[in-house]
Amino acid sequence: MSNVSTDAGELSTLYISRLPSWFLSTSQKVQETHLALQFCKAKRKHSSFSESSNKQTSTAVQEIRTVDNRENKERDSSLFLSRSTSSLGWRCVPLFLFLFGIQRKKKERMADWYLWAWILCSTMTLVVLRGSVLKRRKGNGISATRGESVKRVLAGNGEFRSADGSDADVIVVGAGVAGSALAHTLGKDGRRVHVIERDLTEPDRIVGELLQPGGYLKLIELGLEDCVEEIDAQKVFGYALFKDGKHTRLSYPLENFHSDVSGRSFHNGRFIQRMREKAASLPNVRLEQGTVTSLLEEKGTIRGVQYKTKDGRELTAFAPLTIVCDGCFSNLRRFLCNPKVDVPSCFVGLVLENCHLPYSNHGHVILADPSPILFYPVSSTEVRCLVDIPGQKVPSIANGEMTNYLKTIVAHQVPPEIYDSFVAAIDKGNIRSMPNRSMPASPYPTPGALLMGDAFNMRHPLTGGGMTVALSDIVVLRDLLRPLRDLNDGPNLCKYLESFYTLRKPVASTINTLAGALYKVFSASPDQARKEMRQACFDYLSLGGVFSTGPISLLSGLNPHPLSLVMHFFAVAIYGIGRLLVPFPSPKRIWIGARLITGASGIIFPIIKSEGVRQMFFPATVPAYYRAPPLK
Repeated sequence: MSNVSTDAGELSTLYISRLPSWFLSTSQKVQETHLALQFCKAKRKHSSFSESSNKQTSTAVQEIRTVDNRENKERDSSLFLSRSTSSLGWRCVPLFLFLFGIQRKKKERMADWYLWAWILCSTMTLVVLRGSVLKRRKGNGISATRGESVKRVLAGNGEFRSADGSDADVIVVGAGVAGSALAHTLGKDGRRVHVIERDLTEPDRIVGELLQPGGYLKLIELGLEDCVEEIDAQKVFGYALFKDGKHTRLSYPLENFHSDVSGRSFHNGRFIQRMREKAASLPNVRLEQGTVTSLLEEKGTIRGVQYKTKDGRELTAFAPLTIVCDGCFSNLRRFLCNPKVDVPSCFVGLVLENCHLPYSNHGHVILADPSPILFYPVSSTEVRCLVDIPGQKVPSIANGEMTNYLKTIVAHQVPPEIYDSFVAAIDKGNIRSMPNRSMPASPYPTPGALLMGDAFNMRHPLTGGGMTVALSDIVVLRDLLRPLRDLNDGPNLCKYLESFYTLRKPVASTINTLAGALYKVFSASPDQARKEMRQACFDYLSLGGVFSTGPISLLSGLNPHPLSLVMHFFAVAIYGIGRLLVPFPSPKRIWIGARLITGASGIIFPIIKSEGVRQMFFPATVPAYYRAPPLK
């Protein structure tokens, strides 16, 4: 056994001594590894021989040496080949590295493409999912994020009954201008109406006090014209415009109307109380004080409301149609529309007593800095003043900042005739403020429910068009509901009432667009082009004739034509450019003129887009325009 070990050690030493001392290439390492494995196999094969088998051991040693000689020859030939190829291989290293770099760049580039493809696919997936969610949300009319304002209900016997057992055809949430007028109108048509109002005491607001002649005509059409009587309402025949010491009068074009037709200004609370009394006088109209906390929904259809009474009881009321008119602070509208509320400014309100305006029975607009100031009578002895302050933050009333602002910034800009009354009203201290909201109509058609009034659509109150739009909407809705006897088919009724959103557009979009555009034009700006636009508007209206009657008929609601609005708006811009170029144009004036026309486009086109170009200018092309009432 010792002889075998010795021979094995000699063979191992012999094998290792033959290894080259210089660095072996990869092929050499593989070849040497192969030889070592062969040696180990031979060793294991002969390690079990006994010491007495000398002959067998000699034979094994001889066999190992024979194998070793044969493998040495093969190794020598492979070493020769590897040495000969080694020098060639080193010369090919630069080429190999170059090709390897290209391949690596390709892999990195492909990895980048895979990454971008993954990002693109993920984005498209999110867009598709969001579109499907919005489509489903619009289809159902109720936001997927349900809260306390929408609750599901189940009818045990297929019928819904109010908690007190009374039946109603329509539930009206809110009894403001829109809610009270709607309740009276539907009640007059024989509908059973249940009105739920949060507070039935007389409201005290600083807006909603000027009804344009177009709104008064709608009031007559609804049979509510006597609601402006016995509240000391004042007739309004037009506007007076003041700028930099100059002034002009703009009268309503009332020549073709009855002598009683004009604008009306009054205390908002008195007007609303008269309308509530008028609605409650009908036997089929029930007026109740309560706070609506949620809409009740079953299988995608609004079935009624849940509300809390004055004494704290929680009750439910059911009706085939629920109309939400709970005002600008509505907490129910987010489930019936897509509310995009903007607050461009705030109004600060004062009441001037025993004040004589420069033009009696006219609203007064002062183009002040930074934004307009309004004066109009609200009774025979009182004048309302509204000071517009841009932005959502106003000076504090409590610590006297507001008083200082009104006296130092505003007072010297009012006409001299009303300066003393203005300062006296400030000193009296009855100063109030409220934000001015604007919100385009963007409804979710919902079976069993509808939005109206400020809960549905708002515009800047500068032009006093809010009540005109609300009353016009009520006339449209009344005419749509009159042919219907049964309102219980919620899905078909919802589809039919989609025409309401199109039929209301000519009046609503004209007044909305004019309010937004006029506010931006009348507000002061450091931009020279905006200054020229403001001056051009004042001068254009001062020309008289069609240049004043056209815009004032749009503002009054007597001529609600969107195309006429756009024509007059750009006529003002072109007039402003003409003022710049006459008598001698200069490069600077030409540049200001170009900015003026682009600025005018930037003012009106976004408003038109939010109102809907097709519904505003081409309502007859909308399929819902021709929607017929359900047969049932």
